[in-house]
Amino acid sequence: MAGNEQMDQDAIAAQWEASLDSEDPAEAAKAAAENELSETMALQWAAMVEDGSRDLGTGKNSGERVLSQEEIDNLLGFTVGDVTLDDHSGIRAIIDSAMVSYERLPMLEIVFDRLVRLLTTSLRNFTSDNVEVSLDRITSVRFGDYMNSIPLPAVLSVFKAEEWENFGMATVDSNLIYSMIDVLLGGRRGTSQLRIEGRPYTTIETELVKRLVEVVLADAEQAFRPLSPVTFTIDRLETNPRFAAISRPANAAILVRLRIDMEDRGGNIELLLPYATIEPIRGVLLQMFMGEKFGRDPIWEGHFATEIVQAEIAVDAVLYEADIPLKQLMRLKVGDTLPLDMRADANVTVRCGDVTLTEGRMGRVGDRVAIRVTKPLRKPSTTLAMFEKVDEQNKMMEAP
Repeated sequence: MAGNEQMDQDAIAAQWEASLDSEDPAEAAKAAAENELSETMALQWAAMVEDGSRDLGTGKNSGERVLSQEEIDNLLGFTVGDVTLDDHSGIRAIIDSAMVSYERLPMLEIVFDRLVRLLTTSLRNFTSDNVEVSLDRITSVRFGDYMNSIPLPAVLSVFKAEEWENFGMATVDSNLIYSMIDVLLGGRRGTSQLRIEGRPYTTIETELVKRLVEVVLADAEQAFRPLSPVTFTIDRLETNPRFAAISRPANAAILVRLRIDMEDRGGNIELLLPYATIEPIRGVLLQMFMGEKFGRDPIWEGHFATEIVQAEIAVDAVLYEADIPLKQLMRLKVGDTLPLDMRADANVTVRCGDVTLTEGRMGRVGDRVAIRVTKPLRKPSTTLAMFEKVDEQNKMMEAP
């Protein structure tokens, strides 16, 4: 029996060899590749079955198999490293959905733009060096998220807005601190910034940072003055964000980042104003003004004063007023006489629209009817002397 089976297998092998020799070499290579692919797939299936049996044998993940990261990437058709989070991608939109988005405050942008101009001049006087201040960005953040993202070491200055009865915070990063100390104490130009890690700021360093923050807050007062008079006073300086909590972690706040450059040195200072702090002037911040000037403009005041005093108005002299029935009014015809319940020397009321100005008596000047004023004019809320005073002030300002 064994000999017959061996002969049959040899015959089948000889038959396959003869058929392969008779085929085209290209077709033979194609068939060999298909056979190799089939064997590879069979091996993969065998490995998967073996893994499944192991899971079943151990009692874990029964009926399921956890895919590796490589297999997941192959199924999705891309890898995590290939994903680019540009500003217009859907993934970026999902990530940024956690950010706070609040109403725009147009006047706040103008205020901080003015702060940049004021601060540039003030810091040049403060450091006696060439200082450039630029507005990096204005964003809305949650207070808790911002406190967790502060790069340490840094100095956090908590200040109070007296008129608004609330607090704000100014954060000075380490680069700006050491750059400012280097400039104020006469450090050499072109040297790398010295950063000493692992120790708190000294008393001298803290005092210099406090003076810097005072300069920034003084200019911030001037920037807000056209909208609302406010006084910013430093409450305390902290180096640990946990001790500088001025609002609830979930509350929203305005974050303003200013970049301060002193030639080859510089850093950032950030102003954080919770929405609760600026709530008293929210109505003003929502307004939008054209141009850089806002608030009271003395030039326009003088122009309006000049034009108003030269304006012509129409006045009416009212002889008599009475209420009569509508029936009697509809029966009037040419030639009827209306008796007036008044004496000949009765006063005549002088009006401008619905506003009574004065009273007087009827008379004659030449061939014209005239009225002699018998009562003083109604005192207006704005007198002519006020307009004349504004006009004089404008002339003094325009004088060389």
